[in-house]
Amino acid sequence: MTNWKVILSIAKTHLLTKIKQTSTAALGVTFGIGSYITLVCFMTGLNNMLDNLILNQTPHVHIYNEIEPSAKQPISLYDDLSESFNVVHSIKPKLSQKKIHNALPIIKHLEANENVYGALPQIKTQIFYIAGSIEIGGNLTGINPLDEAKFFNMADYIVEGSAKALHNTDNGILLGIGIAKKMSLKVGDRVQISPINGGIFPLKIVGFYQSGIADLDAIQSFANIKTVQRILGKAQNYITDINVKLYDIEKSIPLSKQIEKQFKLTAIDIKTANAQFETGTTIRNLITYAVSITLLIVAGFGIYNILNMLIYEKMNDIAILKATGFSGKDVQLIFMSQAMIIGFVGGVLGLLIGFGLANLIGTIPFQTEALPTVETYPINMNPYFFIIGFTFAMLSTFLAGYLPSKKAKKIDPVKIIRGQ
Repeated sequence: MTNWKVILSIAKTHLLTKIKQTSTAALGVTFGIGSYITLVCFMTGLNNMLDNLILNQTPHVHIYNEIEPSAKQPISLYDDLSESFNVVHSIKPKLSQKKIHNALPIIKHLEANENVYGALPQIKTQIFYIAGSIEIGGNLTGINPLDEAKFFNMADYIVEGSAKALHNTDNGILLGIGIAKKMSLKVGDRVQISPINGGIFPLKIVGFYQSGIADLDAIQSFANIKTVQRILGKAQNYITDINVKLYDIEKSIPLSKQIEKQFKLTAIDIKTANAQFETGTTIRNLITYAVSITLLIVAGFGIYNILNMLIYEKMNDIAILKATGFSGKDVQLIFMSQAMIIGFVGGVLGLLIGFGLANLIGTIPFQTEALPTVETYPINMNPYFFIIGFTFAMLSTFLAGYLPSKKAKKIDPVKIIRGQ
């Protein structure tokens, strides 16, 4: 039966008598794990921030009525020409409305779907912002502000004012920060807008919106759905777009196909709309994890080299242990114990250092116009990173200690003693 008390006592003595080598081995693990934790928390935090910059503002499924040419042209209705080959030039889009027919019942139907977190109506229209004799082209989107803040984190992009202020003001407008700068406007001022079909409507500025995309902020603004319906002279059921948020983003593709088939509308899923962005995200994550794993592997090789040298220096000790009755298995367990102790101590210190450095980075100011609500560098303190780091520390030290300890197990004490 293995006497663990004696084995651990001998392992402890070996580690303390060579404290410099022990410290070097432990520090190799410490800095390897510390670097891994710091890097992965920082890089995934940045990746999440970049993902959210785009994905928070993008619906999982965007439903609208696509204006497109008629599939069948009048010439195809003549039976006499049914067997002929017809070529039609300069095909014009068919006469259709941007309005989604039966939009409100469709929204209720979607909200009843167990996969749907929220289905929000919108009205999109082109307008002119009027400042004296100057007219600036732009877009006005009618929304339900509180729902947009809840489901699409709109509040994160409002740099002045609030979604609630827009909700409470019938003739209010949330102006893009780029337009506000061009026209030297501030919150509380009035801006005149004119839809394409004519008319001038003064709206009160209740806040500024900054998406982080300069071209969008130079044209985009928001108002209540009822306000936009009134400006356009449309009924209360006039809706041009429906934005759907799902519990699981992976369900967006099948749902979009189902909607197109069921309602004869265009439904664009988030993966199709952001295919290039998703590719970039995948590559960034791949690089992050590749570098992180490399750091851990380098730390493991450092431990292996140090333990290997330690065994060569302890040849006499191994010979004496075997001569006094210790089996090869006992000797192997002594060196394996040393490796695991180094891994445990180095791993714990590495987690503490990584946690401290990641928190320190999270306090460094980070301000950019592209990300108005971000004040410090983003850090992702996912507990799984710490579990993975400590597990790898123990696993790498186990493997690094196993090979040298297996060599120590096979040492013949008679040859060592004769050599002396």
